[in-house]
Amino acid sequence: MTRSEFEHIAAQLRQRVLKVGLDFFSNKEDAEDVAQETMVQLWRYLEHIDAERNIEALAVRVAKNCCVNMYRRQSGKADTIDIDQQADNRLESSVSPQALLEVQDAQRLLSEAMALLKPRERQLFELRQMDGLSTDEVASQTGIPKPSVTAMVSAARKKVLTELKRRMKQ
Repeated sequence: MTRSEFEHIAAQLRQRVLKVGLDFFSNKEDAEDVAQETMVQLWRYLEHIDAERNIEALAVRVAKNCCVNMYRRQSGKADTIDIDQQADNRLESSVSPQALLEVQDAQRLLSEAMALLKPRERQLFELRQMDGLSTDEVASQTGIPKPSVTAMVSAARKKVLTELKRRMKQ
């Protein structure tokens, strides 16, 4: 997708992802943050997005992931997969019951899938995928060469995705 194509549909996409944020948080300020983060992520990976792909569906998926990540940061549990009772209480007061159930189900599935990873795979996967560190940052933090980090994170991601797909079919 080209930058001009994206700019042409950006306003429409922003409204759609803003609605996702509002549905999740029921809070305009947080929804604006979700919309902003989603649009930035889409912009960053623009050249990798196939123009024929359903960009709106991709934007909604990215927005949902942003909602979960924001929730984790707000609850002070960004480094863990489990949602504790205190976070549940805060979430229940600001999120629709449907969104709460979806987040809890997604968290459970992800935790179960990640439990199948070897300890080193899990560490690298969490640093890269959950903490949002770049491959260079993960390599420097762990002392593992960048090509090895890339390969190990890719293998871990594939294992997690395969397990998630298997569990979702059940």
